[in-house]
Amino acid sequence: MSKNDSVKMKDKKVLIVGMGNSGRAAAQAMVKLGAQVAVQDSKKEEDIDPQLLTFLKEKSVTCYLGSKPRDIGSFDMLILSPGVSPQLDFVCEARDKGVEIIGELEIAYRVGSGNYVAITGTNGKTTTTTLVGEIYKAAGRETYVVGNIGVAVISKALSASDDSWLVTETSSFQLETIKEFRPEISAILNLTPDHMDRHKTMANYGRAKAEVFKNQGPDQYCIVNYDDKECFKLAEACNAKVIPFSRKEQLSMGAYVADGKILVKDEAGAVVEICRADELQIPGSHNLENALASCAIAFFGGIGPEIIGKVLKSFGGVEHRLELCNEIDGIKFVNDSKGTNPEAAIKAIEAMGKNIVLIAGGYDKDSSFEEFVGAFDRKVKALMLLGKTATKIKDAAESAGFTNSIILKDMEACVREAYRIAQPGDVVLLSPACASWDMYTSFEQRGKHFKSCVQALER
Repeated sequence: MSKNDSVKMKDKKVLIVGMGNSGRAAAQAMVKLGAQVAVQDSKKEEDIDPQLLTFLKEKSVTCYLGSKPRDIGSFDMLILSPGVSPQLDFVCEARDKGVEIIGELEIAYRVGSGNYVAITGTNGKTTTTTLVGEIYKAAGRETYVVGNIGVAVISKALSASDDSWLVTETSSFQLETIKEFRPEISAILNLTPDHMDRHKTMANYGRAKAEVFKNQGPDQYCIVNYDDKECFKLAEACNAKVIPFSRKEQLSMGAYVADGKILVKDEAGAVVEICRADELQIPGSHNLENALASCAIAFFGGIGPEIIGKVLKSFGGVEHRLELCNEIDGIKFVNDSKGTNPEAAIKAIEAMGKNIVLIAGGYDKDSSFEEFVGAFDRKVKALMLLGKTATKIKDAAESAGFTNSIILKDMEACVREAYRIAQPGDVVLLSPACASWDMYTSFEQRGKHFKSCVQALER
């Protein structure tokens, strides 16, 4: 199926697996395009949103809720939600029977319009995607910020025009199920261990990330972190023009820092100043990297340095990522619920500096926490733990000689205890180093609960 050939979806037998955000959007789009739609989810009917159920029944969508289709080979296509493993038994059976297996990102690319910027990496995706979206909007481009950031790609792709830009946060899960997806600009921000419960090895994880550029050609761009050697090595297999960014070294081409300034050197060797590094509003060396990646994406995407610099100097960050949400009695409360793996939490600790009362713990993605607790040195003064990984993190901390930790039952208890022991000038930082799925439906819900717990302290 070629891009924009949405007519060919009519009467196709499509099974959408997973009724999360992207699955719901895919179901709505496929109904609109005239496909014969069925949906599957491990949840039973009573656990599904009633409004969604009403829509599915009104549109005569076949529902397999808490069950699986018996004749999986009767479908033309399975569209998997990102949280659904392509290795599930019935998905493998469908594949063996010749059923096409793709994801919501791929089907959005095929049936929709617009030009894609695809941003992936372990950390910094949401900040970089949001920042690039702001730059593109400031340049007057019709821009949709979509993907793993919380807006299903297909929900905007069908209404996009040929001149639209879809700035897309792409996870490794989404990239596992692409075939034709071909962004004008791709970016890989960094590569550190994450989702080992799904990918098993770093080699598999890296291969999933590298899918972002697999269909690109020499007329397109791939932006890659030069300082992350494993990440940069992935680009050896890239057919697009590889544009590096670095906060540590001056480059012969790409975005870098010199004399305290953010600079871009173009393909002809001309150097363009964007702004001073100390003019950024978002804290931390990792956010300097995010800004450099955003500069490279925008500049080589044809946007002028004045616009890029203006947005960089005014951008205040995103919710749930080093978000200063309150200050009570001289104690700052920072919401970094988006810190869903150890490396992201380490960067948050480094950005805050010292006098940190840290709240951490959550769903176990088979992460190791040795480096995480190693970053506590003279920065973290106390550790509040919750969730499935609480004991695992506590054990790692004690093995490293850090003993000032306590396991508590929930977020409210963690916030109250952190406030009790914190002193004026301290930072109470929620940076869990874990996903949220053991106690919350999303990191957003976790972050909002943290903020409501903090607000309750003032009552």
